[in-house]
Amino acid sequence: MINSVGSWIVLAIGFAAQGCFSARILAQWFISERKRKVVSPTIFWIFSLIGSYLFFIYGVLRDDFSIILGQLISYYIYIWNLKIKGVLVPRNSIGQKLLNYILIITPFIAIGYLAKDWQTFKSSFLTNENIPTLLIVYGSCGQIIFTFRFIYQYLYSKKRNESQLPKGFWIISLIGSSIIISYAIIRKDPILILGQSFGFLSYCRNLVLIKRGKNE
Repeated sequence: MINSVGSWIVLAIGFAAQGCFSARILAQWFISERKRKVVSPTIFWIFSLIGSYLFFIYGVLRDDFSIILGQLISYYIYIWNLKIKGVLVPRNSIGQKLLNYILIITPFIAIGYLAKDWQTFKSSFLTNENIPTLLIVYGSCGQIIFTFRFIYQYLYSKKRNESQLPKGFWIISLIGSSIIISYAIIRKDPILILGQSFGFLSYCRNLVLIKRGKNE
């Protein structure tokens, strides 16, 4: 698919997605440093949602199942965090209702489109001759672990009815990111390498802020 669409368009979408993910890290890092504690700012979740939307498209165009898998669950967790912060809530505005509707159903439409021809989907994503099966499994494991950080964050925050980014979130981020970076190096994927490498500093710094906060 990547050849028919144009590699430069695919890369542009990928870089735009990673740009959003990098922006969320910078924003969260900057606000946390200013407040001297780890916070969960609204802008973090806005950039996360936009980046996830674009990265899902990038994964489809790259015929990369592990990328797609990594976006399906976290996408809706981003929406939940924005709702609990009062950003994506039912409003009288038709435009707001339409936006909420589009955000919720888009992944279902995409999955339905891919699943309509199972054999093509299987050959393109699950048995892609350009990506060894073991490598797909390895990359998928990294994405599952990386995605689990948001499941953990969701369960942690839901229990407290407040959007938070706890210590466990950052630890899981480091583990998942390590696997994804090694997968990206094997795949020679500059988008994944750039995006994941950039996050390392933020993950470590947030853990330092959490530890420092407990010691004060």
